[in-house]
Amino acid sequence: MTRRTVLVVAAALYDAKGRILLAQRPEGKSMAGLWEFPGGKIEQGETPEQALVRELHEELSIKVEESSLRPVTFASHAYSDFHLLMPLFATESWDGELVPREGQSLAWVKSSDLHLYPAPAADIPLFDALSGKTVTRSK
Repeated sequence: MTRRTVLVVAAALYDAKGRILLAQRPEGKSMAGLWEFPGGKIEQGETPEQALVRELHEELSIKVEESSLRPVTFASHAYSDFHLLMPLFATESWDGELVPREGQSLAWVKSSDLHLYPAPAADIPLFDALSGKTVTRSK
């Protein structure tokens, strides 16, 4: 079975205390209640950085400069009906106050506590990478 590939981009926003912002998917969306990094789909003709700047403004009302985004890692995950490819960028720099525009709850989380938040399967390897957890896969 061939699955379509969906390209999305995500951000690890770090506050002055080194905590990372997570957003809870609101009711009415797929995977509602799960926690994830802010971000979203990459539109036709956009670079991942351009998409992330746009998504962070749409979702959180903040302005992020592309030059402040640092690539960290990526996730590649097969869901039942599509394959998700998601680069993760980090930044400590943005303008504006965080205002959740899509009904999502927000939480500032220490990297060591990321796994305390239930998340979509594709985000777990990103949590692993940011928390320093080593991953071993058995066949």
